[in-house]
Amino acid sequence: MPQTAVTPDPRAIDVFVTEDMLLVGFADGRELSVPLAWSAKLLAGSEAARANCAILDEGARLSWPDLDEEIEVASLLRTR
Repeated sequence: MPQTAVTPDPRAIDVFVTEDMLLVGFADGRELSVPLAWSAKLLAGSEAARANCAILDEGARLSWPDLDEEIEVASLLRTR
């Protein structure tokens, strides 16, 4: 049976925040969801402040300037 190798590409390309989850889409097609409870600032933030997210450093960092919150994408991928 042929196998297809997908090269991992951990750059964040999309971010969406719900009432209780942070969802991140990656360049290689993976998606990750993390409970907002892991970030007190995101959990306490307004819907508008949560929506104002910038993807920085070619997808290596996520920043919410209204909440003074920054998350390293690699730290999300290391979390078990």
